[in-house]
Amino acid sequence: MYSELAAPSNRSAVFPLCWTAVMLDGFDLVVLGTVLPVLLKGQVWGITPASGTFVATIGLVGMTIGAVAIGVITDYIGRRQVMILAVTLFCSCTLLCGFANSIAMFGLFRFLAGLGLGGCLPTAITLVQESARRGRGASATTFVMTGYHVGAVLTSVLGLLVLSGGGAWRWMFVIGAAPGLVLAPLMIRLLPESEAFLQQRASRANTEGPAKANPVAELFGKDLVRPTLAFWGTSFLGLVLVYGLNTWLPQLMIVAGYPLHQGLGLLLTLNGGAIAGMLVAGPVANRFGPRTAALTWFGAGAVLLAALSVPLAAAPLYILVFLTGAFVFSAQTLIFAYVGRLYPVRSRGTGLGWTAGIGRIGAIAGPLIIGALLTGRHGYPLGFYVFAAVAALAVAATLAIGRLKDNAADSRPFRASAQPQAPSGAQRGPTGWSASPDGSD
Repeated sequence: MYSELAAPSNRSAVFPLCWTAVMLDGFDLVVLGTVLPVLLKGQVWGITPASGTFVATIGLVGMTIGAVAIGVITDYIGRRQVMILAVTLFCSCTLLCGFANSIAMFGLFRFLAGLGLGGCLPTAITLVQESARRGRGASATTFVMTGYHVGAVLTSVLGLLVLSGGGAWRWMFVIGAAPGLVLAPLMIRLLPESEAFLQQRASRANTEGPAKANPVAELFGKDLVRPTLAFWGTSFLGLVLVYGLNTWLPQLMIVAGYPLHQGLGLLLTLNGGAIAGMLVAGPVANRFGPRTAALTWFGAGAVLLAALSVPLAAAPLYILVFLTGAFVFSAQTLIFAYVGRLYPVRSRGTGLGWTAGIGRIGAIAGPLIIGALLTGRHGYPLGFYVFAAVAALAVAATLAIGRLKDNAADSRPFRASAQPQAPSGAQRGPTGWSASPDGSD
């Protein structure tokens, strides 16, 4: 059996393993959008737009439940075990989607896959934040979230290669599940438990006192009610933008008069901008704080989204969409960095899980709102004005969080108590990732 506190060489495995897990979320963001047109065109299982919408929605419902439930579980049993179980559940059920023989079975597997995937993202973020060097938690979060958009881009390319024949849609799920089926055994062997969690658990075991408090109740403890609700609101608004844009940007561009191939090219550009934006946003948040960075990013995103309502030539349009992806998508990630700094170790997984889970409701609402505008022939330019208004509301929600003391000193009591110590050299791995005592900035 592998030790929960892995060897120093394994400490450096946290980042690549979690990055790959987050990449699976990016795969799921795009895969159904690439497969549904093929299913509808071929009348597979007699599928209709309404039943296709149900399948898309039930998967997001699974993600919402998974994020909320699994986030709480990580604060009880640890990050490592939950991460392995979540990845295994998602990939197994995604593989089964490729063998579904009815729309009901397909929807069931999508729901179960969503349960696992919903837990992957907040658990991965918790692990990398608690494994990052002090003062680098924000950049750890944004770096690992680049996997989300890399996954989206790769899945778009995979769709172009696999679906050219129309009937090979099942291979999208088989190929998409393959990385996770390899990832889970690697995690069993290499992924260490969070040192911050181990120290917190050891401190609790060696301290006489009441049993562990309910981590959900702690989200509403002293001075945390307003920021908790504001985090949820900001996450909801951020994922309205992420999923709304990824779902409807090509169609909005077509309505605006641009050709289909350009609309698809702009979608890839949008996600390419997201990757670049996250590489910049993390160091900025480390330097100036995630609150200041998130306010700046959401504010710039509101301006850029409004600017997309203006007809432009190809070159400036691609630049504008690239910048939009850079600011809008990484703004959402900066909120996760802020959540990780605010909550203590004992409720950090719950805080991130609930913030991500509430955000998934925005992932459902965003495509529905813009879809309704397009159905009513009001998609362009009104759709971009709606997106800009959502980004502006996210600025207000971020302001509502307020300036708060972070929990950089969260585990100071642990140092004074009997607890397992990291092996010599565990503080710095070959990639520069190490476990700070408290996992905070």
